[in-house]
Amino acid sequence: MSIMSYQSIPAVLKDNVKKFGKKTAISYKKKGVFLSLTYEEFYERILMLARGLRKCGMTPGDKVAIFSENRLGWAISDFGIQSAGGITVPIYATNTGKQAAYVINHCEARIVFCSTKGQYEKLYSVKDQIPNVDLVISYERFMGHRSFPVFTQSQLSEVETPISAEDRQQIEEQIAQITPDDLITIIYTSGTTGVPKGVLLTQRNIMINAEYGSEQLGMPQKDMTTLSFLPLSHVLERTGGYYVTLMNGNHLAFAENAAAVMENMAEVRPTSMVSVPRLFEKIYSRVYEGVSQMPPSRQKIFHRAMEIGREYVNKKYITNEPLGLLGLKYKLFDRLVFKKIRARFGGRLTYFLCGGAPLDKTICEFMWIIGLPVFNGYGLTETSPGVAISGVGKVRFDSVGKALRETELKLAPDGELLVKGPQVMLGYYKNDEATLESLQDGWFKTGDIARIDEEGFVYIVDRKKELIVTAGGKNIAPQPIENELKLDKYISSAIVFGDRKPYLVAVITPNVETLIDYARGENISYIDIEELVHNTKIKELYASRIKALNKNYPPYKTIKYFAVVANDFSIEGGELTPTLKLKRKVILEKYKDIIEDLYATKGNGVIAPKKNN
Repeated sequence: MSIMSYQSIPAVLKDNVKKFGKKTAISYKKKGVFLSLTYEEFYERILMLARGLRKCGMTPGDKVAIFSENRLGWAISDFGIQSAGGITVPIYATNTGKQAAYVINHCEARIVFCSTKGQYEKLYSVKDQIPNVDLVISYERFMGHRSFPVFTQSQLSEVETPISAEDRQQIEEQIAQITPDDLITIIYTSGTTGVPKGVLLTQRNIMINAEYGSEQLGMPQKDMTTLSFLPLSHVLERTGGYYVTLMNGNHLAFAENAAAVMENMAEVRPTSMVSVPRLFEKIYSRVYEGVSQMPPSRQKIFHRAMEIGREYVNKKYITNEPLGLLGLKYKLFDRLVFKKIRARFGGRLTYFLCGGAPLDKTICEFMWIIGLPVFNGYGLTETSPGVAISGVGKVRFDSVGKALRETELKLAPDGELLVKGPQVMLGYYKNDEATLESLQDGWFKTGDIARIDEEGFVYIVDRKKELIVTAGGKNIAPQPIENELKLDKYISSAIVFGDRKPYLVAVITPNVETLIDYARGENISYIDIEELVHNTKIKELYASRIKALNKNYPPYKTIKYFAVVANDFSIEGGELTPTLKLKRKVILEKYKDIIEDLYATKGNGVIAPKKNN
C-alpha cells in the first residue's frame, strides 16, 4: 500500500503493527549490548507515552521539544507526541543551553524531553530564561534540582500499567484525526549564519518526500536494516533514514554515537545508511592508508583492481556499454579485494544515501567501485528535504540526480536553483518576512548555485553566499577546491578564503594519524601536534601537496598561501554546524590573525606562514 494512502505517519505505524507485529522495529545499544523492540512493543511504548502526555494536559497542536541525541527515547517521544496530536520540535544535542532556550521560547514549548543529566544541566543553567516550561522529562534517571523538577520518560508513561482498551481507543481516535495538512514538526535550521528559523513541515511534506524519494532511488525497501547515526534533529536522517525505515516495516538500529559508527556497522551489519560526505571521506582515507602499509605486490593488485573497477562502473552505470570480459575481470578483483573491504562494514550494505553537502566525484566513484553504491541527493530543511536524488539508472558520480516526481526546478538569472513541489515547507514560524523572501510565487529560493544538464541531472556548484569574488573579479566556488584538498591523506579538513582579496588562501587541519606516521619516518621530534604542524619539514610536506593540487587549476584558482592549524574543525569548537557544514564566518573570525598574516606575507608560490604568536 502506498504511504500516501494514509493520513499521517502515526497512522502508517499503527497499520504496520498489524503487518509486522513480531518483527524487530528498533535496536539500540545499552551497556555494550544491542537490545531491540518489536513493532508491537514499540507501538505499546508510544501509546503509553501519548497517554502520559494527555494526562499532563498536552492538547492537540501543542509544540513539544526534544533535546537529545539519537536513541530509543527520541523515537518513542516523537511518535508519542504525534499520536497525542502534538508537534515535535527537535533541538540539536550539541546545542548550548542558551541555544536550546531560544528554540523552546520561540516555539512556545511547555514540555521538553532531554536525554541525559548533561542535557538537563544545560536547561537548568537557563531555567530563568524558559519560564513557560512546565515539565522536563528525561530518558535517564538522575537527581534533578528542587527548583527545576525532572521526571523520567518511564514515569510519565507509567510503563508498569498496561494500556487499557479505553486509552487505546482514545489515542487511536486522535491518530485518526491527524490530517496530511497538519504540522508534524518545526525544525530550526542549524544555520551557518544568523538566528535559526523554524521551518514548518506537514505530514504530507514528509510522507510524499519519503515515498517519492524511495521510488526514485529504485532500491528494494523490504527486509532492510538501517543504521542511524546522523542527528534526528536533521531532516535528512529523519525522513530518509528513520521515517522511511519504519514506514516500510524495516529494522532501524541506532548507532552509539558518530565516533562509533565504523564499529557499529560491523556489529549491526546494516543493509542501508544515510550519511553526509564526511563518512565516505573517512572510508576513502582509511582504505588508502591501509593500502599504503601493504607490501608492494598487494598494492599493485589493489591499484589494478581500482583500474578495472573504474572502467567497469563507468560502463555499467554511466555509459551503459556492454561489459563483455570486463565483467569477469571485475568479479575476480571483487573477490580478491573489494569483498574484503566491504566485510569491514558488515558485509551486507546494498547502498548509502548521501546528502547535506556535495560529495566529491572521486570519492563517490570509489564507493561504487568497491561495491558500496552511494546515491547522492540534494535538498534542504525547507524541502523536507529531498528535491533531487540519484537512483538506479539515474547516476552521475558528480551529480545529485534528477528532480523527484511532481517537483519543478529552474535556475534564476544568477544561477540560483529554485524549487516548486509538494515537499516545500509552509513557511517559517512567526517569521513572515523571511517566508516572503524565500517563497515567491510558489517557488522556493534554495540559496544554492546549480546547473542542470540536458538529461535533467542536477549539479550543485556551491552556496550562493559562499561564492568567492576575488579582487580581480573572478567568481570561484570554494567547495570543489576544499573537497579536493580533503582527498589528500595528510589533510582532514580544509577551508578556502579569498573574497575581495587578490588571491586564495587556505586553512587546513591535519590527518593526525598519517601525519604522526610521517613524522616518525622522518625522525621529527615534537612535544605536541601544535609544535609538529609548525615544523619546517611539515610545512614543506604540505606545501608540496598543495603545489601538486594547484597544477589542476588556472592561476586565479590556485592557493597561494596556507596555514595548518593543530585542531580539527568540530561542532564542539564551533566551526561546524550539527550537520557538519563549515561555519565560514566563525572560522574566519577564529583564525582572523592567521588569515590576515597570510595576506601580509610577501613572496611567490605556496608558503606556510610563520607560527602566529
